[in-house]
Order: sequence, then structure tokens, then C-alpha cells
Amino acid sequence: MRTLAQDVTETLRNWILNGEIRPDERLEEIPLAEKLGVSRTPVRAALSTLASEGLVDHQPKRGYLVRGFNMEEIVAAYEVRAVLEGLACRNAAMRGLTPEQAQRLRGALADGDRILDLGELRPEDHEPYQQMNVTIHDTLLEASGNPWVTRFAEQAQNIPFASDRIILWDDHPIILRSHGDHHRIIEAVIARDCVRAEQLMREHVYYAGLILRRNYEKLLSCGDAAPGAKPPARRGAPKD
Repeated sequence: MRTLAQDVTETLRNWILNGEIRPDERLEEIPLAEKLGVSRTPVRAALSTLASEGLVDHQPKRGYLVRGFNMEEIVAAYEVRAVLEGLACRNAAMRGLTPEQAQRLRGALADGDRILDLGELRPEDHEPYQQMNVTIHDTLLEASGNPWVTRFAEQAQNIPFASDRIILWDDHPIILRSHGDHHRIIEAVIARDCVRAEQLMREHVYYAGLILRRNYEKLLSCGDAAPGAKPPARRGAPKD
């Protein structure tokens, strides 16, 4: 059974990942408690958890500040995700899916197909596509049977822009290619092809990071790089 502190943590985490709370913004217990309609206790516990995840920094006399991430840190998180989620798919293929997991994955694929069959990703489609994407990735992590893989992969996903819970692009061909990856990954897992399942997931996450890197400055220039992002360091010329 979930606790109130866990619910508050999830809410604050989503606000940070979605850019509703900006980098370097101070988080204070009393205003947050009033806004959420809870006491200070679950807010205090949530802030402590987010600090342990690296999403906020605790600074003496200043309280908690939302952390910003540069491009190098975000790409590094994608590298970790690629390895861990690839391992999860390898393990899932080796172990085999339960009937419930296979049904859940096939249902998610069908949901994605219905959304993308329209030929465009409309604003109202973002949330259902995002949920479909989360269902696929979370189910494959669960199917790995390794709680440490799940734990560390989720921590990497909690880096803004590296999260599978954020859909940044309206480019239908990019989204369509990504969903094609979903089909190929799940087919390999169901076929118990461990090597192919791992390679496909690694490529899937790598491609997401590549698209983000290509579009990051465009995102910044449009003023949309909200989720915990800082402009990348300038060292010459400088998602899915």
C-alpha cells in the first residue's frame, strides 16, 4: 500500500520532470504542503527522497533547490539507461514473460499503433502515448526479475530529459521509428532471443539520446527546455 509520502514524492518528481518546477527554484515545506493539501511531514520525507535521487540539492540555510543538468550529464544518463534496460531485456528473454506481462505488452503496442495510425501526434495524444511508453519500459524492467536493474534504471530515468515519462517531440516519423523499435524489442523478448533483445533495446535508448542531442539547442532556443535543464557548456560548436 502506497504511503502519502510516496504520493507526494511522485507528484513533486513529475513537476520537476515536466518543468512545472524550474532549475534553481527553492522548494519550501510550508508552501508545498499548503499547495498539496498535506502536512509538512510527507513533504519533508519527499524532499529527502528527491535529494537522494539527485533531483534536488540540500543546501545549508537555503533548503532544497531544484538541480539543473547539462547536456553531458543527460547523455551520460542515456548511456546508463541503454546498458541497464538492455540487460533487462536480455534477462526477460532468458526467463520468459508471464502471460500477464505478454498481454500487457501486446496491449501497449496496440495502443501505440492506434495513436500513430492517425499520421500525426496531436497534443491530446501526448499523455496516452507517454503512458504506453512507460508501460512497455516498466514491464520489461519488471520481467527482468532483477530488482537492482529496475532500481538503477529508474534512477537514471529520473534525470530530466532522460526520462521515458517525457515525450518531447511532435515529429511523427521519429515517434513512429521509436514505436517500431518497441515492436522489434518485444518480438525478440517473446521469441526468447536474448542477444537480439538486448541489442535492440540498447539501440532504442541510444537513438533517443542522439535525437535529444541533435535537438537540444533548438529546444533551448524555443524556450521549451524546462525540465531541469541547463544550457550545455560551450566548447566550440556545439529526444525520443
